[in-house]
Amino acid sequence: MRRPFLIAALALLALCVLVEVGSPILLPQKSPDCSVLSGTKPCAPLPPGFPEDCRPLHAAICEGEDVDPSDVVRTQKENPPTPGLGIPYLALVDALLLLTLGLMGASLIIPERVHGRVQGLATLIGSIVALLTGFGLLMAAIALTLTMITLVASVPFGTLAYLAVWGFFNRGGAAGTLGFLMFLKLAAGVCLVLAHQRFLQNKGLVLLYLTSLLANAVVSLLHGLVPGILVSITDAVSAIIVAILGLIWAVLLLVGALVSILKVLRLKRAAPA
Repeated sequence: MRRPFLIAALALLALCVLVEVGSPILLPQKSPDCSVLSGTKPCAPLPPGFPEDCRPLHAAICEGEDVDPSDVVRTQKENPPTPGLGIPYLALVDALLLLTLGLMGASLIIPERVHGRVQGLATLIGSIVALLTGFGLLMAAIALTLTMITLVASVPFGTLAYLAVWGFFNRGGAAGTLGFLMFLKLAAGVCLVLAHQRFLQNKGLVLLYLTSLLANAVVSLLHGLVPGILVSITDAVSAIIVAILGLIWAVLLLVGALVSILKVLRLKRAAPA
């Protein structure tokens, strides 16, 4: 076992989780200044230098009757920019990957007899936390997605509310973050192979690692699939998919932990007094 490469893989995965958890602070994009719409008629000609990002909002205002542009602009200013859910939700999968690999690495330090007991208990606790957290986040993502879709379909006032609150998404910053995360994950995979080729024989670890890459790719794909004003919706959809993947793995790890704990208990009972 080449320990420096294993430590490097753990550090890279830990950095992935930190970036994902911290993305809501780093990624929010300041909404464009659409205050030029205030005090104007709904379908007034656009003035020179009108912000391009405000055009969808202007077009939606034109479609509504008795819409006061000042009310729309005020709604936009009262709601802070939304950072998205897709990238933070990746931590559900990557934290499980980090936990699994960390417990494998712990076998190099902890005696085998003790490690067998600690691994099962730690995996049990981790999987239960992941299940509870993942279920709560899944419900939140579904509720947000349904809210946004309902607003978009409720022309014109619902559409205006959606555009004012969720119509601006930092797609460029999200793309850069996802690319950086993919690089870190690929680098971690290379470090694992360099640490020991036997990691490739662990089917569970390999599948969990591939799931992490797949989740990253799904979020990136859904961000680029639709026009900018609808990215908030596809981002929430990607969060739902990632949450489901995380829950599946949490259940699998929970079952594996229970089996491991039962085996340890049986060995204790079978051991001579």
